[in-house]
Amino acid sequence: MSSFITLRTILPRIPNSSFVKPIDWQINRGEVWSVIGPNGSGKSILSQVLCGRYYIEEGQIEYNFLDEFETARREKELLNLNRHIRIVSFEAAYSMADYREMYYQQRFNNSELDSAPFVSDLFHPNDTDSETIRQVYDIFNIKKLMDRRLIQLSSGELRKLVISKILLENPRMLIFDNPFIGLDAASHKSLEKIFIQLNNCGFQLLFLVPSADEIPVCTTHILEMNNCEVISKIETKLFNMFQPTKEMFFQSVIDWKYIPPVCNDEYNEVVKMRDIEISYGEQIICKGINWSIKRGEKWALLGPNGSGKSTLLSYIFADNPQAYSKNLSLFDCRRGSGESIWDIKKRIGFTSSEMHLYYRQQANCLAIVESGFFDSIGLFRTCTEEQSRIARYLMEQLSIIHIAERSFMRISSGEQRLVLFARSLVKNPELLILDEPFHGLDVVNRKKCIQIVEAYCLQPGKTLIFVTHNREEIPKCVDRVMELG
Repeated sequence: MSSFITLRTILPRIPNSSFVKPIDWQINRGEVWSVIGPNGSGKSILSQVLCGRYYIEEGQIEYNFLDEFETARREKELLNLNRHIRIVSFEAAYSMADYREMYYQQRFNNSELDSAPFVSDLFHPNDTDSETIRQVYDIFNIKKLMDRRLIQLSSGELRKLVISKILLENPRMLIFDNPFIGLDAASHKSLEKIFIQLNNCGFQLLFLVPSADEIPVCTTHILEMNNCEVISKIETKLFNMFQPTKEMFFQSVIDWKYIPPVCNDEYNEVVKMRDIEISYGEQIICKGINWSIKRGEKWALLGPNGSGKSTLLSYIFADNPQAYSKNLSLFDCRRGSGESIWDIKKRIGFTSSEMHLYYRQQANCLAIVESGFFDSIGLFRTCTEEQSRIARYLMEQLSIIHIAERSFMRISSGEQRLVLFARSLVKNPELLILDEPFHGLDVVNRKKCIQIVEAYCLQPGKTLIFVTHNREEIPKCVDRVMELG
């Protein structure tokens, strides 16, 4: 079997990097590798090294599929490999639109969408010439999205679009970072079939996953990483054979008495919806929604990609101006009865899988967590010493205090999830809304976060809305379900 890429004792030149041991690794043609490791283990950096985005301090990388280049050595300039090797990640949406000119609530403001591109603007009539691409379009139902604004897509819909768009460029190698993020069960199953088909069509595939349960079925080899070091390289069948099966338990150490609630007023019903309709322009997604959430209840909100979950939450979190025309009450007050959006937001802690797309400034991670006190995307006010103490305390409990001063844009996607999760908790809110919060987290961090949510819910009067496509990660305290079609 011939080599596709060979890394010969390479050490990337990355300032303040934890990569200290040289890496040897050969990827042969037709092999499908999954790189597995906990959040912050170096998976994403290694993939960027393969793409030629970092200089090599020691050793060399041989790109054996390139005619014009045999090897890339440290003496040479960085190779422009973007045409040949593409990373397919949720963050790839950055390349399709300039999110620096957009803001999170803009997706729900019809009067302010003119600057956001339509999905159809990203494609050309002859884009479906390939049989493989036609099948991807059909499976992901891309035609249904063409008349939608890019900014209005759910995380699952955006994920499907990113995959379809990158496949059009016909790269030699595809690196999928957390391939199943944001996808419902049906789309997950369909994507597994697409991976097999892509491999059969000659695409070289590589996956970056945080845990063994997310390894695609077509994987033939595993490279295991931790602390920016390669731990093992092994065939998948052998990796599966020797994986430990012990159950992991964690005890939340957060003492909630040290995180005083910002607001704790009296009310009976957090949410009361009557005959609510969800629509995108002229397209009605769902109608006749009736939902009452009493104080202290714990709910799971479920439904396939595009069923309207994020839009429904936007009515509750005061991001969507259409809420004023709905038969909707929040915290015992009819929407539009004189309250400001900040009166509503101060009671709520919120995070979503799309939120990190809108943090495009060079703010450090501590500032991102602190911004939760002010319900802003970015920190524009000075925190008190007590607020900063709470933010640091939460980061310590989530084991991310070491990235407090690092740029949010320069940490891994899993670490970004943890930072935004901490942001949602800093107010010890009355209502906690978690919209697919744990995608991309490794097993340890996922279990830790679930236990933190359960500990939060033990406080009197706390209300939870938890959105996920993975029923196994629903906290045990959740005993009510709202499911959209």
